[in-house]
Amino acid sequence: MLGLDIFRPFGPPRSRGARAVVTGAGSGIGRAFAHELAARGGRIVCADIDEDRAAETVASIGREYPGVAYPFRCDVAKRDDVEVLARYAESVFDGPATLVINNAGVGSGGLPVGEIGFAEWERTLGINLWGVIHGCEIFAPRLREAGHGGIINVASAASFGTAPRMAAYNTGKAGVLALSETMAAEFGGTDIAVTVLCPTFVRTNIARDAPVPAGPRELADTLMRWTGFSPESIARTTLDAHDRGRLHVVPQPDAQLLWLLKRLFPGQYTAVAGLLARLLPAEEAAASTTPERTGV
Repeated sequence: MLGLDIFRPFGPPRSRGARAVVTGAGSGIGRAFAHELAARGGRIVCADIDEDRAAETVASIGREYPGVAYPFRCDVAKRDDVEVLARYAESVFDGPATLVINNAGVGSGGLPVGEIGFAEWERTLGINLWGVIHGCEIFAPRLREAGHGGIINVASAASFGTAPRMAAYNTGKAGVLALSETMAAEFGGTDIAVTVLCPTFVRTNIARDAPVPAGPRELADTLMRWTGFSPESIARTTLDAHDRGRLHVVPQPDAQLLWLLKRLFPGQYTAVAGLLARLLPAEEAAASTTPERTGV
């Protein structure tokens, strides 16, 4: 993880005994966050668009962890759903949530701009960007009123290491990064911390669920299994960093390398990315950059 936030104050261990809301908690990184928070004695609302998956996460917490969890169906792309989620959390917690993890997301890739289609833009940005906007806009006033707590937004290394044929995904995740940095500045000097997670490959099932051709899906799934970090290690690392008041969490060596190269050599980085995309067949280019599943 990069030590890029040395000027941020170290905060209290917000993840211990938290009253947390996790979106996309039915699988992948979201389920790992819910498990880790439960292991730390928290109470968690496990929100997911798939009610059965949310219930599975809650059942596993009941069997294995000391925390308490509640399932809730929520489509984060719908503002009204997130409003109801916030009110539900307040009712089961008997007070506001102290930690909100905007994790729900979907994969997208394989086509250049101009061939993506507006339906795919709307689907991807509706969940990956607007879902996070809804979570931040609705929960931020509650955190301000409480005077303490935190928000963790799940972005991706694609937020800064943009790759060809992933425009909708890159755009959504770049927006999450910008939103998180803006909120960190706005909450500066308060007891409210903001963290943005930017991983590369994580061993989840996003490749199987992403609307890309079968060949790239299979290759990306293989790369995730061979090189990806586990969702559990990502969740643990992120919560520990959040407890320390860290803004950026870039947990893997390849993501850290992308971070440095993009900032040191932005023009060259983009030129090389374009060259590699032209050298690879379209399906391979899409597969090599398909990102982690983050929920839903």
